[in-house]
Amino acid sequence: MHTITKTTNPEAGRAGGGLSWFCQGLFASLPRSDQRRWAEVYVRGLIEVPGRKSIRRISDHVLGWRADQCLQQFVNQSPWQWEPVRRSLATQFAATAPARAWVLEEAVFPKNGDSSVGVAKQYVPAARRTINCQLGVAVFMANESASCPVNWRLLLPRNWSDDEVRRSRTHVPEEERHRPMWSCALDAIDEMVTQWGLAPAPIVVDASSHADIGELIDGLEQRGLRYLVRIPADTAVPPVNGRRFTAGELAMLAARRGQLTMSWRDPATQRVGSSRWILGVIPNAENVVQMAPHAAYRRMRRIAAEWLPGSIAPTSVWLTNMHNARLPELVALTRLRRRTGEDMARLNDGFGLRHFEGRSFRGWHHHVTLASAAHAFSTLAAVDEEYADELATLRPYA
Repeated sequence: MHTITKTTNPEAGRAGGGLSWFCQGLFASLPRSDQRRWAEVYVRGLIEVPGRKSIRRISDHVLGWRADQCLQQFVNQSPWQWEPVRRSLATQFAATAPARAWVLEEAVFPKNGDSSVGVAKQYVPAARRTINCQLGVAVFMANESASCPVNWRLLLPRNWSDDEVRRSRTHVPEEERHRPMWSCALDAIDEMVTQWGLAPAPIVVDASSHADIGELIDGLEQRGLRYLVRIPADTAVPPVNGRRFTAGELAMLAARRGQLTMSWRDPATQRVGSSRWILGVIPNAENVVQMAPHAAYRRMRRIAAEWLPGSIAPTSVWLTNMHNARLPELVALTRLRRRTGEDMARLNDGFGLRHFEGRSFRGWHHHVTLASAAHAFSTLAAVDEEYADELATLRPYA
């Protein structure tokens, strides 16, 4: 009989007990001790195993003996709930790295064949091409020092809504149907605010390749949420003096009255750069937003546009309802997307996000949650010395 020895330190602080201590708090909601042990094994493998992080390689590296079936069952079939784990992850992460924004990121999982849950040949807005893949959306908690995905949604293609054979084979719940990205994103945000009790940060999203940004913006405003959304430059804005303009054209008009040169530090690379910006009010764009029953107020929309050196037309155009925010604050929020984009790339290969071999709906949610946990522990090591010390002394199980 093989046993898995946990290294915990009840006298340690929040981070001092290392990965085992981190996992003990994170997976406290799992009802059985064996589930909590396998969760730590899997997370440890996602951190330590070089290259492809298959279940077999995790088993061999972390345990030194074949436990493929146990790990496979834990990730793909075990009925543990991922929502409490994500809530705990968000709470632990926020305690060390409070979020300046919640950033929405598209997650792409290229696949061969069509047996895995949600797989189809579908258009990927960020790649601007059709890929055989799974698509998901992640909500990152982000600041200038760190970011981590704490909530996820899998986007089911239309042809999965009524394909009972594939739905049954991959154990898709009856209530899960095709929904557009904006609907899934709002659902994830609602869960974080109403069920997890988190105070919402501004929502930042690059929607410049999406066609349904109107629904997303309306949904955010109906919830009274602050947002900064990158929109296509050809997005129509309300007429000005009877003339119709796009957001890009309105930015060009505002630029004639003057631009500000802003210096910024890229959160992902720490590179210092500068670009020209304008910030302007969209005429006649005041909105009634219902924060609570009988508590409506008016909020105007503004655009912020950036010109990189040498650019004639705006390089990016952002829409916001943060009417009191100054331009430096908005510029800093746009830069957080660089950090979350870099962290999504690290998740894909460095923490095995794209290496998932299972096919079930439950397995997908389990895997992305565990990958988020591995990423969070490693990321906290960069902003907390205690985490860094423990990460450097990780020991495999005996």
